[in-house]
This record gives sequence, structure tokens and C-alpha cells, in this order.
Amino acid sequence: MNPAYPIARRHVPRPSAARAARAARGPARGFTLIEIMVVVAIIAILGATVVPLIMDRPNEARVVRAKQDIANYSSALELYRLDNFSYPSTEQGLEALVEKPSGDPEPGNWKSYVKKLSQDPWGRDYLYVSEGNDFEIVSLGNDGTEGGEEFDADISSAE
Repeated sequence: MNPAYPIARRHVPRPSAARAARAARGPARGFTLIEIMVVVAIIAILGATVVPLIMDRPNEARVVRAKQDIANYSSALELYRLDNFSYPSTEQGLEALVEKPSGDPEPGNWKSYVKKLSQDPWGRDYLYVSEGNDFEIVSLGNDGTEGGEEFDADISSAE
């Protein structure tokens, strides 16, 4: 080689790491339109059979939620009685679990027992009646009137 005439080197781009990794994996793979359509069809069939079963349950879910709310308020009322030696009066109501009530019986060791009162699943306030050493919490059910059957039946802490 003659140093007077250096060999011109051409710049040959080197493949990037991502391109090299892709080449090592082989050709690109994916799902065909037919495969995607089969999966969508299976999901649609499952949805068509399962959704009607679930849609029949909202009323049952409302009843379960009302029973759970009543159980929670009943537990809070028991704590209230342990701290204050009596349940709140009917006039003081369930609000006595959230804010310190005034009137008789005056709570001596009141604490906050629940953060806030919720309405029943049908959007109405729970009814509270206290008879001294006992209480009852009631939701009037789906129809909002006393009595009823199935989902219209009253839900009570006395049950």
C-alpha cells in the first residue's frame, strides 16, 4: 500500500440494536383478522349469556346493601350505648351517630360513630325508632311504603 494514496473508506451504517433484535426473532408476527373476529364472537356469545343473569340481580343487591347498612348502623348504635349508657332518642335519630346530639338523653361520652349517614339503596333516609332500651332501623324497601312483599318488603333491624 502506498501511504501517499490512502484508501477511502466508505461509511457503512451498522444496524441498530433494535433492528438486529428484530432480525434475530424472525419475521413479524401478529393476529390475523379472522383470529380477532373469532375472539370477539366468543366474547359476544359469553356476554349475551351472562349479562341477562346479572341484570336480574340489582334488586337483590339493593336488599343486601340495605341489610348491610342497617347492620353497620346497629353496631354503631351499640357502641353509642356503651359510651353513653343509652341509645339516642327517636328525636335525636341516627344523626346522633354523626354529630353530638342535644336534648334528652344528653350523651356524656359522645364520639363520632360514623362519618356520614347514607340513604337506603332506593334514595330514602333510614327510619329510626328508639324505645328506651331497644331500637329499630327500617328501610321501606323498593315501594317506599310500609309492608310489601319480596323487593317491596320492609327491611328492619328487628328481623
